[in-house]
Amino acid sequence: MVPQIDVDELEVALASGAPILDVRTAEEVEEVRVPGVVHVVLDELPERLSEVPDGSPLYVICRSGARSERACEFLVAQGREAVNVVGGTLAWAESGRPVEHGPG
Repeated sequence: MVPQIDVDELEVALASGAPILDVRTAEEVEEVRVPGVVHVVLDELPERLSEVPDGSPLYVICRSGARSERACEFLVAQGREAVNVVGGTLAWAESGRPVEHGPG
């Protein structure tokens, strides 16, 4: 089981400059995203591992938390400290926090 946080805790971490990885599809990321995410689709994560930002911990987000949990499990197996964002982008947007739209 990987560590998990909610969007309240994520907001604090991001304010401190923590890195965040979004593992959703390109279409989902263009529709709505947390500002400042690095985007690597979950299925491409093994081949694009070098594009994953450094940082300890690395926060990982998706739509609701399922894909990001799988990504965290993979990252932890690679020796990275990864934390899953429970509720994902849906919870972030529904909370009224700032979001970005369009090509990243």
